[in-house]
Amino acid sequence: MTAKTILLPAAFLALLATGAIFGFFFAWVCSTLWGLDNADPKVAIEAMQAMNASVRNPVFALAFFGTPVFLAVAAGVAWAAQARRAARLFGLACALYLAGGLALTMTASVPMNEALAAVRAPADAAAAGAIWSAYSAEWQLWNIARTAVCAVVLLLVGVAFLRLRDSGPERAAHA
Repeated sequence: MTAKTILLPAAFLALLATGAIFGFFFAWVCSTLWGLDNADPKVAIEAMQAMNASVRNPVFALAFFGTPVFLAVAAGVAWAAQARRAARLFGLACALYLAGGLALTMTASVPMNEALAAVRAPADAAAAGAIWSAYSAEWQLWNIARTAVCAVVLLLVGVAFLRLRDSGPERAAHA
């Protein structure tokens, strides 16, 4: 197998993984947290605790941890196939995801989720409301940031993929 024969499958996997993780983060932006913000704060705390516990699964792990692997592989294969511009785009997408998707999640979202997991949701509505309001506002800010980064990553991967498609096999060396 040559680099050129596995380039499109590698690029497609990078596109699919990037789209999956962007979609995951985007869903939290436009539905999940808004819904929890409209729920009873005690229920919101308990629901978020349950969702944060359930996200530790192989399906999410493949999208979250697999995305930079797929991007790096696509960059390497594109480079080996002499598709230099596409390789640079995949590489830039990988670096952005590592910093703004993976690292941001590990340094902002995960510690907040772990702190919330240690909280016993108070029965008192005002106390629960204060906990939820503080958590939700900051968590959403960081989630919007990682979602925006992942949107840029997805755009870069899409452009890289199009560079491969538009270059055709006879012009792949110039992609």
